[in-house]
Amino acid sequence: MILWIVLGVIALFVIWLIGVYNGLVKLNVRVKEAWSDITVQLKRRADLIPNLVNAVKGYAKHEKSVFENVTKARSAVMEASEKGPAATAEAENMFQSALKSLFAVAEAYPDLKANENFKHLQEELVDTEDKIQAARRFYNGSARDLNIKIQTFPNNMFANMFGFKEREFFEVDESEAETVKKAPDVSFDK
Repeated sequence: MILWIVLGVIALFVIWLIGVYNGLVKLNVRVKEAWSDITVQLKRRADLIPNLVNAVKGYAKHEKSVFENVTKARSAVMEASEKGPAATAEAENMFQSALKSLFAVAEAYPDLKANENFKHLQEELVDTEDKIQAARRFYNGSARDLNIKIQTFPNNMFANMFGFKEREFFEVDESEAETVKKAPDVSFDK
């Protein structure tokens, strides 16, 4: 009789441990999916930027340094997305600054502001920025859920044993927070 009780307790423990492991796997996959969503949106935005730069370039040929800065910032964001949230957030700060410079140049050209292609690119960029923000929130929520599960007792005893690690949040430096709290202002209507 005692043998059956011990076997029952062991069986319940194994079932519970399987549940903990599967829960951690589920949350880990959700975080990976969320990060993938961010990289997809960053890629979408990066694909829009050359078109936007070319539209502005046609009107402001003498602003070469602005175009180079936007191109460098675009490349930095794409490279940083492979390095994780902290590197991506730093590259995002640089990118936001470069975009503001580009839009400041565009502001000086009324014909450009009236160009239908440019307006369409602006709308696409705003839409993409909204999607990036949503993907960031989803990623941070998923990372939060995984981190809570890893940190809570008794899961924390087994999470490390199974190789699960906490995920860093996609955070912006406090010094840059004011710059990137909102999508770049791409409205040129007065």
